Amino acid sequence: MKVVCVVEYDGTNFHGSQFHPNVRTVQGEFDDALEKILKVRLRTDLAGRTDTGVHANCQVFSFDYINKRMNEKNFKEAFNSLLPSDMRVKEVWFASDDFNPRNSAIKRIYHYFIHNSKERSVFLRDRMWWFPYPLDVGRMRQAAVYFEGIHDFTSFASIDKDDDRSPVRTIYRVRILKKHDYILLRFEGKSFLRRMVRNMVGTLVKVGTGDWPPEKVKELIELKDRSKAAATAPSHGLYLYKVCFEQNKKGQVYEEETR
Repeated sequence: MKVVCVVEYDGTNFHGSQFHPNVRTVQGEFDDALEKILKVRLRTDLAGRTDTGVHANCQVFSFDYINKRMNEKNFKEAFNSLLPSDMRVKEVWFASDDFNPRNSAIKRIYHYFIHNSKERSVFLRDRMWWFPYPLDVGRMRQAAVYFEGIHDFTSFASIDKDDDRSPVRTIYRVRILKKHDYILLRFEGKSFLRRMVRNMVGTLVKVGTGDWPPEKVKELIELKDRSKAAATAPSHGLYLYKVCFEQNKKGQVYEEETR
């Protein structure tokens, strides 16, 4: 059996989510807390990697259930008594032995926030991308449609030369919402490549300023050349909002969110 933990964190002071021995990471802090709870170092798996500065409302960890005396409530309380103030376990449940948060996920949702105002907010400096120039959300929505479907996203990913993963990904839906000075870009997909969401945001902003037409996105997808697309959007505007599984903690089949 596996223990599954839903974790939220402020990514400002983390060097990404994945463990690294020489810097502070989300997985490193989680693993340290787990070792204090169980008195043994266990392998943990997480649903997806987030880069330095990226936040998460719903990162998912799993590990082997070796202490049968602890229930979900015990694990949650133990973690939250040990984790630093910029991390928190929101939920805990038990899953089958074959559960893996990366492979078992059927959908991931990322949110990107832009503060589109002439005046910078001190309080949002690590939470949203401050962009002081006018953005045409209508044009951005037209461009976003081209991202939906199955495509080769080479133009929108930071792919290492040693990375042999396919650049083909499925994007189910892209939504762009605006209220007052705040713009939310919501990306729903099966999985994402490194910096893919931030690169797509950078291109959509380029369309929103009027520098590029909405059809430019289609052209960039076909070019399969990262150097032709826009610059990467800042990390602090990005949030791993949700990871969806076929069955939830109660064993119920996942249902599509109401649109």
